[in-house]
Formats: sequence, C-alpha cells, structure tokens
Amino acid sequence: MDKKVLIIEDDPDIADLLELHIKDLNLNLDRAEDGEYGLEKALENDYQLIILDIMLPKLNGMDVCKKIREKKKTLPILMLTAKSEEFDKVLGLELGADDYLTKPFSIRELIARIKAIIRRVNAVKEEQSSDEAKEFTFGDLNINMEKRRVVLKNESIDLTAKEFDLLALFASNPGKAYTRENLLNIVWGYQFSGYEHTVNSHINRLRAKIEDDPSQPKYIITVWGIGYKFAEYEDFE
Repeated sequence: MDKKVLIIEDDPDIADLLELHIKDLNLNLDRAEDGEYGLEKALENDYQLIILDIMLPKLNGMDVCKKIREKKKTLPILMLTAKSEEFDKVLGLELGADDYLTKPFSIRELIARIKAIIRRVNAVKEEQSSDEAKEFTFGDLNINMEKRRVVLKNESIDLTAKEFDLLALFASNPGKAYTRENLLNIVWGYQFSGYEHTVNSHINRLRAKIEDDPSQPKYIITVWGIGYKFAEYEDFE
C-alpha cells in the first residue's frame, strides 16, 4: 500500500513547500485547500499522516480535527497555525492532534516531527500485528491492547486515541510512577515543554470515564510531587 500524507492548507506557497520536502521522505501527497474538502478526503482515504492548518476556509482546522477524531481515532494529525497563543496549542492537543507547529517553522523541525509521528505509528502497528495479543484486567476494568478496546463492568468505554495511549502505558507498567514530562514525551512522541497541564486534563477525562469516584481514584493514582501511576494487580485481589 502506498504511504500517503494529506496536506490541508489554503496557502499554496506553504503547501508547495511542504509537498517538496515530504516527497523526499518517499511519501505520496494529496492536497486540499479548504476544511470541508480536506475532511472529506481524510475520512474517505487511508493516510499515514494529516498535516492540518488551523485557519481554513469553509471549516476551520479545529473542527476538522474534532470530526476526524470522531471517525478515525488513531489517524495521526500534525497541526499548523500562524497563531502563537498557548490556548490554541493546548486546545489543538486536547482535540486529538499528535503534534503542533507554529508558523513560521523550520523545515528541519517539520521533517523531524513527521518522522517521529510515522515511527510511532509504525511501532504501534507492528505491536498490534504480533501473535501475542496483550490484554490486562484490573478488577472490573479490562484493556485489550490489540483491539484498543476498554471494557468496564461489561460495558465498552469510548476513549480518544490519546486517552487510550495513556491508559495502555499505565496498565502495561502498574505501580510505575511517571512525571507529566515523561508522559508528554512517551505518549505524544515529542517534548512539549510547558504543556504538562495537557496531561492533567487527559488524566481528568480518563478518570471521569473509568473511576467510580474520580475524586478518589482507584486505577490512576496521583503520586504527590512526581505525577501519576497505575494501581498494582494486588490492589484488586
């Protein structure tokens, strides 16, 4: 299968620049100049990566990202914007973007981000295709890594891609404490210095979905002065 990237960008000069350098990575390109057409192509085709501008005609990038995430939870999205406000960056990450670049950006940094995202996606696919399906059960909570499925008290729990990645990391290493910086680096695949509160918001949403009482969590535990850890198997015996 051809490895393809979709660029959703209304500035032809930037789109041309992206296309020139991405082709050097032996990736094929599709382009869309507005949010509605970009969303249509994203949902109808298989892509390795979506490069998505924020300020788009017809449908803005935030809405495109949100709608893609509703249908394709694991499709990687790299967001671009001319804005530099921290609010925009945090909102983009929390809507499900895998990475974020502010214009103007260096081509070297862009290529590094693209390579990091694709490496991470390929590693996940290789793990999922292995013969041994990984499944974890902690009390009433069951996590199937291969199917990316979470069941709590016999009911399926709908998680975003990043929420599942966080939960999967915790469940694979019960009792291990992670700092917020660790979690940003491992789960997002890049060092988002200054965005540790993004981890907090994801943890809060995860707790709201899997904990009986999020104010007194039994699965995702706060380790004061460090970060978070997942409960150990013996805690559920």
